[in-house]
Amino acid sequence: MTIAHEEAVIDPAAVDAIFAQARTANSFTGEVTEEQAQAIYELTKFGPTAFNSQPLRVTYVRSDEARAKLVDALMPGNRAKTASAPLVAILSYDTNWAGQWDTFLPGYSAPKAMYDANPELAAATGNNNAHLQAGYFILAVRSLGFSAGPMTGADFGAIDEAFFPAGDQKSFLVVNIGQPAADAWGEAKPKFSYEDVVRTV
Repeated sequence: MTIAHEEAVIDPAAVDAIFAQARTANSFTGEVTEEQAQAIYELTKFGPTAFNSQPLRVTYVRSDEARAKLVDALMPGNRAKTASAPLVAILSYDTNWAGQWDTFLPGYSAPKAMYDANPELAAATGNNNAHLQAGYFILAVRSLGFSAGPMTGADFGAIDEAFFPAGDQKSFLVVNIGQPAADAWGEAKPKFSYEDVVRTV
């Protein structure tokens, strides 16, 4: 038991499954049903984002044709595990997220003007908050009993060309999802300690 287990309001087994014993898997088995894929998002959406903006978009890749296109855009070391994973998700952000302001924040549209006037700020906000949601997405995968294999080793320009040719989304992460296979990981890698990264001022 660690101080995290002792202080958590969730069961110690949940602490292990979501955080302490969770690992990035490199090989997978089993299946992920449509209902489970939906449940991953249903948990992800509750994470906070700026102005409730929710810019994350999820593209689940199931067909052989789509999987082949995605695999071709990955670095060589990521191809085999992605080709065989039960489910793969492309995470991207909606480039026109601010255009849906009345949907995600009805009744308070004043801040929208600063994003309309500054496309770079709008893009940075969409990108940053979608990355924030990606963390919730991985935790959601783990909370359903699956392992996640998030990857940035990809040609995201090629992924965007293949999957989002209209330019309405910008991809930034590929996540393999499934039950971990017997050879899913090697030795656990060291993590920085509290003293290494935290200071109180």
